[in-house]
Amino acid sequence: MGTKLWVDFYNLRVLMVSSEYPPMQGGVGRYCKKLVNALRMEGTEVLVISNRSGDGDFDGISPTNLNTSQVLLRLEQEIKPDLVHVQYEHGLYGIHLDPISPRKTHTNIELFYHNSKIPIVTTFHSAYTFKEWMNLVIPVSNRRLGRFGRLLRMGYDYWTHLLNYKSFRLLNTVKIGPKREGVVFAKYLSRIIPGSHLIYHGAEPSIFPEPDKREARKTFSLQADIKIALATGFMTATKGWDIIRKMKVPAGWKIVINTSRNHYNKERITTNFGSRDIINLNKGFLNDEELSLLYYSADALILPYKVTSASGVMFDGLAHNLPFISSNIEFFKEFSQLGLGISIERDPGEFSRALIKLERDYENYKNAVETFRKNLLWKEVASKHILLYKSIVDGPDS
Repeated sequence: MGTKLWVDFYNLRVLMVSSEYPPMQGGVGRYCKKLVNALRMEGTEVLVISNRSGDGDFDGISPTNLNTSQVLLRLEQEIKPDLVHVQYEHGLYGIHLDPISPRKTHTNIELFYHNSKIPIVTTFHSAYTFKEWMNLVIPVSNRRLGRFGRLLRMGYDYWTHLLNYKSFRLLNTVKIGPKREGVVFAKYLSRIIPGSHLIYHGAEPSIFPEPDKREARKTFSLQADIKIALATGFMTATKGWDIIRKMKVPAGWKIVINTSRNHYNKERITTNFGSRDIINLNKGFLNDEELSLLYYSADALILPYKVTSASGVMFDGLAHNLPFISSNIEFFKEFSQLGLGISIERDPGEFSRALIKLERDYENYKNAVETFRKNLLWKEVASKHILLYKSIVDGPDS
């Protein structure tokens, strides 16, 4: 039994670890920054270590830094936090999938977990069913490889994913245990990572009060007399842009899209949607206020993803009182069963018909979203994290 019998959890010192952090672009960094701000508002001392391109209190970690664990262990000794909170997205710590020995699959942060002597909370940003894990393999677009080279590369990627699914899951599950707690954003994720805690992804509008929809639309030169289904995010294959391109948009609706480039890979996906009913804003990455205005301009979200562990876009949409239409992968199905939207097969016709269904029962979906979005307030999310911090620091083994 340690000598520390009580910790005033409002004065906890937390080391927050996220290799992606604003002004870097990306959902993990944006989530982390919002959480840090909310925790500080509740009186928790939070120090952030990030990539040198992020505006953390410390830097020195990145997807390519093989010494990330050593950097964290040295910082742990220097600042002596009460606990460490890791925003764990495998690729942000340099995941290596071994094509021969799955036991060698690792990221550059695993040694830190093995050697750290203080409590660790991990927020899991990636956890997949087997089907979704295999759907992460995307066609190679590098023309220099030639047709045969591209086929070989695809074969290699399929093989390494097939071989390493259990190893990938183990990277998550081994982080739960004595003095090691996990946070997930959906109930189905807590089943994939047993012992983890459900705390919803926080989301709130960045503009208060809610502007008039007509005024919000003027910012983006959008018509006032139509219904808008919004699709926004990185231009990557897993986001399912192919479905939108093939949709026959119902009368009275327009689909508005806004995409930004994913800096972590070099996918080449066409941005030509070729329909007067699909409006491509081509605004690129938006700041929080611009993004909030764009959500306020919409009537619904459209999310035809092939893969997702959790969708910050969906949570942002719910925070702006927008119901959604999505593919029927596990994450979205959980929230559609709460009456917040419609999940259907990934088929252009199904998405078109779902817009009609959504419009027919729109008020019921809106009312369900209005009730649910109170769970996403950052003050609520921060308070739940603080209680989790307290339980681990002031637990029976302290």
